[in-house]
Amino acid sequence: MNQRLIAEIGRTQRLEIVNSLKRSRGMSVNELVDKMKMSYMGIKQHCLTLQRDGYLDTWRRPQKMGRPEMVYRLTRRSHDLFQADSHQFTLDLLKSVQDIYGPNAPEKLLYNIFEKKTAALKARAKGQTVAERAKWLAHVRDGEGYMAQFTNGDEGGPRIVECHSPILNLLDRYPIVSRFEQDMFEAILGTRVRRQMIRNSGLYECAFYFAV
Repeated sequence: MNQRLIAEIGRTQRLEIVNSLKRSRGMSVNELVDKMKMSYMGIKQHCLTLQRDGYLDTWRRPQKMGRPEMVYRLTRRSHDLFQADSHQFTLDLLKSVQDIYGPNAPEKLLYNIFEKKTAALKARAKGQTVAERAKWLAHVRDGEGYMAQFTNGDEGGPRIVECHSPILNLLDRYPIVSRFEQDMFEAILGTRVRRQMIRNSGLYECAFYFAV
């Protein structure tokens, strides 16, 4: 995490708001009140401070009935508050590899890295069923900073949902990384996987759907 930004945000309650919003597609003040058990005005003031400092913005969430509801969500600036496993140095290194060994060299290098990571995870994987392995993989990915969780809800079927990517700059520069991630999930779970990513303002959500 960026310690300077952490210090700027300050209070624990604001960090809790940021973490709650990170694991959602946006939350209203009332939803944050229910989750954090604080007063409406207390939550509202924290959100206004975070919005003033550039970490939150607002949008109108449509309702089935009545007027749209104002919802807070994270901005792109908030990404630096969370774990990052790749930085500008990584991108510079891959660019140098391309300059020296040709245009396909970065993708070959990334493929090799994901191939080794996949083999290591397969060797450690636990669970006899797809669902058991998915729960194990979600736990591992969560520990790696992907803010991952397994869900077996009716809407869309079973999936692993990740609310952060520590290698987002790699995904942006080398989109084939998304395919490498999907292949890795398929190899570990032992079934076909569909990867779906949502990006909007500071929202990052990547869901890996599969059949159990």
